[in-house]
Amino acid sequence: MTEVKKDAEKDAVDAITAQWAVVRPDLDTAPMAVFGRIYRISKGMGDAVERAYNRHGITRGEFDVLATLRRSGAPYTLSPRELSATLMLTTGGMTGRLDKLERAGLLARSPDPHDRRGLQVTLTDRGLALADEAVGAGLDVHRTALEGFDPDEVETLAELLRKLLADLP
Repeated sequence: MTEVKKDAEKDAVDAITAQWAVVRPDLDTAPMAVFGRIYRISKGMGDAVERAYNRHGITRGEFDVLATLRRSGAPYTLSPRELSATLMLTTGGMTGRLDKLERAGLLARSPDPHDRRGLQVTLTDRGLALADEAVGAGLDVHRTALEGFDPDEVETLAELLRKLLADLP
């Protein structure tokens, strides 16, 4: 694993923690340095991935619906309730996304054969193809961001972030 130099180029988070060190030298700002960077990385990567999806004519939220159906495996069908639960969306928010994706011919809604009151949502062939293209485009953005790391560093970073996520209050 490559050693990170302490005198590496300073960033905006360093400037913020340095200011706090002057006005509140009693504070340990190490957590601020970690989470400030995580927030900035998340925002920057989210914006970059959104641009990649936009080139395919969809938003990140619309991609999430298509990707959830795609990941469910053939026949790429879930109920609106299952989609809402997976994506942590209200039924109203889900309905808006489904309406737009259905108008675009990317998914179809049909009666649930097992529940007369229910619906099922299925990817169309066009939706399946778009989900596969868009997930590749998003992964390209992620891969590019990690080019400065060797595979062991990527694995270590993923493990450390998994540990952090598991320990969140």
